[in-house]
Amino acid sequence: MTDLVIVLTTMPESGADELAAALVGERLAACVNVHAPMRSTYRWQGAFETEPERQLVIKTTAERLPALEARLQQLHPYELPEFLVMRVERGSERYEAWVRENVAIKS
Repeated sequence: MTDLVIVLTTMPESGADELAAALVGERLAACVNVHAPMRSTYRWQGAFETEPERQLVIKTTAERLPALEARLQQLHPYELPEFLVMRVERGSERYEAWVRENVAIKS
């Protein structure tokens, strides 16, 4: 197993690109995919909701997760943002090195 992880979050259609840019710019993610608009159906505070959203797929390392989660909480417009972490079982050596390089803290 590798130290790479994929984090999923959803958010309103507006602001997704800005959030992606902030996470990559701050080296919390090597890459963020902003998926096409979709419709999410869920219950929130007892009410049935259907809203347009976008899903973000965030590539980072396990070491950067605490900082990523804290920053996502600050920047995300939702009271309770989705934050699902999926461990990567295996990736190509070159891709893994690229992710690590791009989330490394620079002094």
